[in-house]
Amino acid sequence: MRLFVPTMAAAALLAPALLAATVPPADSPPHAPAATPLRQAFADASARHGVPEDVLLAVSYLESRWDGHGGAPSVAGGYGPMHLTDRLAGTPDAPATLPRAARLTGLAPALLRRDPAANVAGGAALLAELQGRLDLPRSTDPADWYGAVAAYSTARDPWAAREFADGVYDVLRTGERRTTDGGERLELRSRRDVRPREEQRARLGRGQPPAQGRAQCPRTLACEWVPAPYEEFKGDDGQPDYGNHDLARRPGDLPVRYIVVHDTEGSYEGSVQTVQDPKSVSWQYTIRSRDGHVAQHVPLEAVAWHAGNWQINTQSIGIEHEARLTEPDAWFTEAMYRSSARLVRWLARRYDIPLDRQHIIGHDNVPPGDPGSVAGMHTDPGPYWDWAHYFDLLGAPFKATGGSGAVTILPDYAANRPPYIACRAKDDACPPHGSTAVRLHSAPDADSPLVKDAGQHKGEGLSSTGVNDTGARASTGQQFALAGRKGDWTAIWYLGQKAWFHDPAGARTAVPARAEVVTPRAGRESVPVYGRALPEAAAYPEGIKPVEQKALPYELKAGQSYVLGGEMPGEHYYATEFTGPLQRTVVRGTTEYYQIQFGHRLAYVKAADVTVSPAGRAPREAA
Repeated sequence: MRLFVPTMAAAALLAPALLAATVPPADSPPHAPAATPLRQAFADASARHGVPEDVLLAVSYLESRWDGHGGAPSVAGGYGPMHLTDRLAGTPDAPATLPRAARLTGLAPALLRRDPAANVAGGAALLAELQGRLDLPRSTDPADWYGAVAAYSTARDPWAAREFADGVYDVLRTGERRTTDGGERLELRSRRDVRPREEQRARLGRGQPPAQGRAQCPRTLACEWVPAPYEEFKGDDGQPDYGNHDLARRPGDLPVRYIVVHDTEGSYEGSVQTVQDPKSVSWQYTIRSRDGHVAQHVPLEAVAWHAGNWQINTQSIGIEHEARLTEPDAWFTEAMYRSSARLVRWLARRYDIPLDRQHIIGHDNVPPGDPGSVAGMHTDPGPYWDWAHYFDLLGAPFKATGGSGAVTILPDYAANRPPYIACRAKDDACPPHGSTAVRLHSAPDADSPLVKDAGQHKGEGLSSTGVNDTGARASTGQQFALAGRKGDWTAIWYLGQKAWFHDPAGARTAVPARAEVVTPRAGRESVPVYGRALPEAAAYPEGIKPVEQKALPYELKAGQSYVLGGEMPGEHYYATEFTGPLQRTVVRGTTEYYQIQFGHRLAYVKAADVTVSPAGRAPREAA
């Protein structure tokens, strides 16, 4: 048989052209009963269409992680486990695979949208059709399907098609397992021996990688330079002002300690427009939902204005993800997770940033700089961002590490579905969904009040189940000191109080962790907690007004312990005017601080106020 694989130019047009072609009716009656379990649906579709089951599973995992999303479309207009796309819901000029799958299978488009088994059948029919059009055999060897998988991506550019196919074969080699949003446990066993046919990869062509320009990215990542402006202008008061970031020479003058995960709460296009406004805020990168494309806006050496805490700004890199936190199924795509993880791994190596939840943080984990800003802090990426999956992709999975005095929060994402309200209207219930967070109560009882956040809720106000209320929430990967156990409940120290969460045997929501903790020095009833690690007033040079260190409205009391995230000196980056070296000064003091996991957000305490010890052991005096 003649082996045909498209040239580079043909590959760019292959999938869209095939999707537009007329196809004959299906040669046998449709078969996709609604009650078919997903695992059986993959086996049936494989047998019916001659596509290796492992290839179907790997394509589906990369497209949707095997989730059906309740029949709701992604932001790209893709439905179901195979992400069959429809122009009615997605980008108007994007290739539509769902109508094509309907014609190939004889199944109604509505069924393909809402029924996962039908959707799998439709995806298998598409892959089989693409394999035939490429004049390739319906082989049982996954290595023979690289060209069809690349075409399945519908990418118009050979580079993007190749990137998708390489991702699918990475999934084949590593294997995956998870519980779907339908509650079914699926597994794709590792096939480390699988390699795509080199002649298919070669004839597909490499294409041209996206022009990176000044962009600072891994060479394998689709990344472009869309600069944010560093410009001077007149403010609303008529006085000189500037935006939308500050110059620096990081890490030479300032350390880079954190990477902050944001979501845009709007479209990629709107966010990129916003960051190019000199009167707006800024961040280093934006990642597009539908394909994981990355745009960089601010050089890594400079300080972007993204976190709501000036010190975190000066010591971090901000990454915006095109998403709305209340609509995870539409926006939190696997393509976005994987591009983000690839970028973060590269950044972490570049700046020696630990891959843990004290340094790879959400915007919702950033501490307020002072008491007045507690209530206004951001809450993205929210309780539906899958931190466990993200850290798996980072190569730093969360797991039990032994020890008896601390825990790592680690619920089963799909099974953990705490109720939330206010995804749309103020008091409306959010749709049930897997979550990265566990809810914290004031007693070991589901009917007890939630723990109180004294800064977020003034007076007698209590924390709520609002999707944007972080006052009673512990998130996957965060570590806390144990404060007690009772039956199926575990208590941790959280914001100066005991906080209880449901942690039953056989369905644990936390695992043992080996960690160091801080507790007040002997004789101290409590110590203040801060949102910044600032230098003492005497460290500021003449002409620079010291920034007043104000304690947050919480207390770290005697007998309580909080997991240590590292030691750091008091630092402040003074930058208040446009350009000029005299307007940019790094102030460092002699006061040392410890970063701690205090509540849902990070916090800092002075080293002189606390002692440090392994969790579960007697404390030692800090030097």
